[in-house]
Amino acid sequence: MNEHGSTIALIVAAGSGSRAGGRVPKQYRSWGGKPVLAHSLAAFATHPGVDAIRVVIGAGQDELYAETSADFALSPPVTGGDTRQQSVHAGLEAIAADGGCRRVLIHDAARPGLPPAVIDRLLDALDQDEGVVPVLPMVDSLAAGGSALGDPVDRTAVVRVQTPQAFRFPAILAAHRSWAEAAAATDDAQVARKAGITVAMVAGDERLAKLTFEEDFAMTGRATPSSVRTGMGFDVHGFGAGDKVWLGGVAVAHGAGLVGHSDADVLLHAICDALLGAIGEGDIGSHFPPSDPQWRGAPSALFVEHVRDLVSARGGVIDHVDATIICEAPKVGPHRAAIRSSIAGMLRLAEGRVSVKATTTERLGFTGRGEGIAVQAIATVRLPEDS
Repeated sequence: MNEHGSTIALIVAAGSGSRAGGRVPKQYRSWGGKPVLAHSLAAFATHPGVDAIRVVIGAGQDELYAETSADFALSPPVTGGDTRQQSVHAGLEAIAADGGCRRVLIHDAARPGLPPAVIDRLLDALDQDEGVVPVLPMVDSLAAGGSALGDPVDRTAVVRVQTPQAFRFPAILAAHRSWAEAAAATDDAQVARKAGITVAMVAGDERLAKLTFEEDFAMTGRATPSSVRTGMGFDVHGFGAGDKVWLGGVAVAHGAGLVGHSDADVLLHAICDALLGAIGEGDIGSHFPPSDPQWRGAPSALFVEHVRDLVSARGGVIDHVDATIICEAPKVGPHRAAIRSSIAGMLRLAEGRVSVKATTTERLGFTGRGEGIAVQAIATVRLPEDS
């Protein structure tokens, strides 16, 4: 059941992509190292303003979709219709049947280069408008076509319309329900305007270019230029009174607890510092000062989610996190799978992108004497080159 106040991304991935060629529909072809559809899934899944994702697929595409979406926790896909408008309508009705939502972002899967800033602009505009679309100015000269070049067209009077197109959900659902035109609608703004909805505009992005023809797939430079950043984290907490320690958001029974201002989850603290290091945002103490009473006893999952959202806000993607827990006790092995799953959930990553290891110092040093636990962590993040 969707929360009535939520924001849902509806990705339209039901086309055959015949103009692009290839053995599979273009939304499942590889682009920038992964299937086209996976780029949009990742963009919405890591954006803090998006609460859920629904995907509309074509008949017979279930296997391709299952393989592409395996790393994401999603509701079952919706089967689309013969036209884009029919597919969007089917997706909107599925959302309505699930409880509805407040806002919906309708996006073409064939536009994989979706920057977080475009989503931000759309959601901000929906505070004032019922509908809003991203647009780009027309920079080329325009002229009427035909057998020979015709009269020039004023390029300042036209714009290039992109997706996602954002709407207040009840309004766009009603618009699609009332659509009765014989001609197919090219986008949802057309459906909305026909129903009397005023559609506002925000700045689009060249990276949202639509993949249409075979040559588009050769131009991988359209993908957001990015650089790989690596960050390191290290944290230590000593043992004190208690009967459990928190490791990666999992309570592990032990004859002592860890001492700290929050819940002293030494593993999550090290991971936070690694991620913050990768994006050049200081350390956990600068974001959650121990002197601030609001963080006393706080679950460290809050810190991880905050840092995850910082990465997303910078247009970044977390590729991998690896951590080594250093202690004599408690034994980590029996809890490793639960810890890994917990961290993956906080970071919205597939478990295969999270590694948790444990070792001892052969009875040497403070960890060897059983005085506390140390953790080393490393994180790999991709950020836009200009970030």
